[in-house]
Amino acid sequence: MRLPLLLKARARGRRLLRWLPRTLLWQTFLSIALLLGLTLAIWSQIFRYFEEPSRARDLAQMVVSVVNLTRTALINAEPRLRTELLIDLAALEGIRIYPAEATDELRPVPDTRPMRLLTAEIRRQLGDHTRFAVRWKTLDGFWVSFRLHPEDHDEYWVMLPSERLQKHHALEWLVWGSAALVASLLGAFLIVSRISAPLRSLARAARMVGSGQNPPQQKESGPVELAVVSRAFNQMAGDLARAEADRALILAGVSHDLRTPLARLRLGVEMSGAPEEEIAAMVADIEEMDRIIGQFLDFGRGDPQEAAQPVDLVELIRDLAEPYRLRGVRIELDLPERFSLPVRALSLRRAITNLIDNAIRYAGSDLPITLSLSVMADELAIEIADRGPGIPATEVERLRRPFTRLENARSNTKGAGLGLAIVERIMRSHGGSLDLLARDGGGLRAILRLPLGRSR
Repeated sequence: MRLPLLLKARARGRRLLRWLPRTLLWQTFLSIALLLGLTLAIWSQIFRYFEEPSRARDLAQMVVSVVNLTRTALINAEPRLRTELLIDLAALEGIRIYPAEATDELRPVPDTRPMRLLTAEIRRQLGDHTRFAVRWKTLDGFWVSFRLHPEDHDEYWVMLPSERLQKHHALEWLVWGSAALVASLLGAFLIVSRISAPLRSLARAARMVGSGQNPPQQKESGPVELAVVSRAFNQMAGDLARAEADRALILAGVSHDLRTPLARLRLGVEMSGAPEEEIAAMVADIEEMDRIIGQFLDFGRGDPQEAAQPVDLVELIRDLAEPYRLRGVRIELDLPERFSLPVRALSLRRAITNLIDNAIRYAGSDLPITLSLSVMADELAIEIADRGPGIPATEVERLRRPFTRLENARSNTKGAGLGLAIVERIMRSHGGSLDLLARDGGGLRAILRLPLGRSR
């Protein structure tokens, strides 16, 4: 029985956490609001605790004065005029006086601290025999018993309207307290927003840095702590921009300084007069070196910065497949007539080309390679399927990392191990994903999944 209850409690706790604010602005504002509300409640209780004795003394003095004046008036009034006196007191002051009887139906006063203080002070001045009630028979009010003479055992009840014992300024105190709380919360919101605004600006700038853009200069003013953070961020952004410029310069140098000698080397090999088999082997090695250099350059460029444009993906895949067919590679297409989607065309072409090259490298050009495009509820799937040795499910995640290759199932392979890492990065820049699945009958299914939020 305890386990289901514990699971239900945890589920309720998780649902409650989902309703809590997640931003720094609202978390801090809620904390300050709770603190102000708690402080106001505590101060109200403290004020009430120390105000109640003095208020009880004032009310008790008023009640005792009314009782003493009533008693004096009854004693000094002529017996025939007492009835008129009681009528005048009830009509003008709301004070009623009745003789006490043993059969009186009484409702005692509530057992609260203010009432205990009040009754104790009245008893101290009128005597211990004084009794109290909030209802006498069917009449509601504050009833106090008294005697005309201390030695007299006959008692009377005097009733004061309950309005005389109530706080007349409670509503005013509530209004002013609420106004003070609202003003404090408004000030707290302004203070917190002054802190959160620079943080939101820094977050936007950090996202721009993460996407390869140059963020605007952050303001280095305001509180010292935020100014230090903004200054450090500006310095970091500047260092990253300089590092990016240096990397672009190095990549350009690598592309020129390595590929130019390779081109001369290939030309020299082809003109060396060596046997055709040796020339073909050496040219293949040179081409592999050039392809590896291209992979290093692609990976070193980072995430693509090309803007997304609507592209007919069916036409794009047909254009990519045609050069391979001219080279004698068996490629089968399973495509619709037309489908347009905003993508980065150059980077997507590179991703599909890498997967086709991998399929040719591992499955060979004699076995057919299938390229298909399918549309699901919320995504587009571009699939490149081969009949090679495939990839074990336990090795899929490792092969997504750069500079990793599968040495057992796909042996006798060349390359730097960057092809899948480049494809993974391209798909991440599109908000999509790369799936590597086993194919029925043997082989590998490489699936590029693209979201359809902006498809046409």
